[in-house]
Amino acid sequence: MTTTIRKAHDIEVAQATPAVTDTPAVTDTAVAAKPARALRIIGRVVLVAGILMSVAGAATWVTVQSQLADERITVAEDADWFAGEKVNGPFTAYSQAQIIEKHALEGSKGKTYAELDREDPARASVMNGSFLRASLFTSVVSFGVAAMAFGLGLILALLGVALLAVARSLVPQERVS
Repeated sequence: MTTTIRKAHDIEVAQATPAVTDTPAVTDTAVAAKPARALRIIGRVVLVAGILMSVAGAATWVTVQSQLADERITVAEDADWFAGEKVNGPFTAYSQAQIIEKHALEGSKGKTYAELDREDPARASVMNGSFLRASLFTSVVSFGVAAMAFGLGLILALLGVALLAVARSLVPQERVS
């Protein structure tokens, strides 16, 4: 008999006690709208920043590539990679820079510009080689920065889209009858 009374009491207590959940239910649309609005603004800003970064990265890549191609440089035939190809990208520029170093060191009997005597006739040639290598390496770095800007811009744009989707899910949509 006491067991039956005890069970009935537990049922009444369970019905009277509200259920505890890990996530609170949002019942007030106005309360949910404030974070959603802020998230929409942040999402739009991140999306636009991502698009701008991607466009800037692509534009930089194209600019560096066209400027490098305008120089009409061909990778030396004795290069380890891309021999005989036009220098118009990061890999061909790097390959040409490496072969310029090899040729400069051969012409100076293994000495760098800094190691050559001021009166050494090879000094001017090694200096030009050093300047050309620096220019080619600058283009390689520019290609890398352009690719990084494009990639990060793409990631930011995707993040912006995701934030906008989350913001949309925070505010219950009104049903149109």
